Amino acid sequence: MLQGRRIEALREARLGVEEGEFVCLIGASGCGKSTLLRIVAGFETAPRGEALMRGAPIIGPGPERGMVFQDYGLFPWLTVRGNIAFGPISQQRPAKEISDTVERFISLIGLERFADAYPHQLSGGMKQRVAIARVLANDAQVVLMDEPFGALDAMTRERLQDELLDIWQRTGLTVLFVTHSIEEAILLGDRVVAMSPSPGRIESQMAIDLPRPRDVAAPDFNEIRRQLSRKLHGRGGSEAA
Repeated sequence: MLQGRRIEALREARLGVEEGEFVCLIGASGCGKSTLLRIVAGFETAPRGEALMRGAPIIGPGPERGMVFQDYGLFPWLTVRGNIAFGPISQQRPAKEISDTVERFISLIGLERFADAYPHQLSGGMKQRVAIARVLANDAQVVLMDEPFGALDAMTRERLQDELLDIWQRTGLTVLFVTHSIEEAILLGDRVVAMSPSPGRIESQMAIDLPRPRDVAAPDFNEIRRQLSRKLHGRGGSEAA
């Protein structure tokens, strides 16, 4: 609300995501990317329209949909092992299953040496790996990522992009990934969805038909980047980072 008026964040934002697909959402700040993600997560309810998963209405948060934020959201009083175990413990799974699940995901994210460390003892990249593992340990089928690498330095960001793609390819997850970076969207996504602001709409969608691993310096990569930049900013606009 602003001075007693309701702000419309989204309008006619129709989007379908296939199982196992990696979809990136890009657009200017305030275009409704995060709002759309929160509706899919079940944290917010759209006043009009509906959000569905496999044909069933999304009416609230659920373990099949996991959210990864830019600020990690780890429990500071729990170790890496404790953070990853939190969801399975809450679901009252058998102790052996919880232990096996935790160890599997600690191995998946490569933090065996830090399994008993607390969040304040980890680097930003390590914290984000734990946040991803915590979602996966809940048996999430859809992972919703709201600029998860935005606060990281360039080298850590590149490493985690590679690790995320490796996890996605090995697990068959469905990923809906919000980013401000056109380059990151092309590097990661099967499809890039551009949103327009005020209120947010799905302006265009582009399938990224490039083999992985992708080369950000390749001519075909940069041609796609130019096309998306024109769609987002107009021919005279500057490209996102």
